[in-house]
Amino acid sequence: MLIIDECLDVTGLSCPLPLLKAKQALNKLTSGKVLKVDCTDAGSVRDFQVFAKQSGHILLEQQEQAGHYLHWIKKTS
Repeated sequence: MLIIDECLDVTGLSCPLPLLKAKQALNKLTSGKVLKVDCTDAGSVRDFQVFAKQSGHILLEQQEQAGHYLHWIKKTS
């Protein structure tokens, strides 16, 4: 079971805002903390995958549930 340290609701926002808000939230977290992001933008799935590869943060999981795209990101630095 994942321990979530912070939840971010960016439902209703479209690209690039969900990722931008997630970056801001991650900047406030310490290393090892997990951010859960709830989006309604289908493009966020790919955006978060690319962001994790480029930033070095760990994309722990992604799920789609009834039009919501959920992302769990672990801050690494």
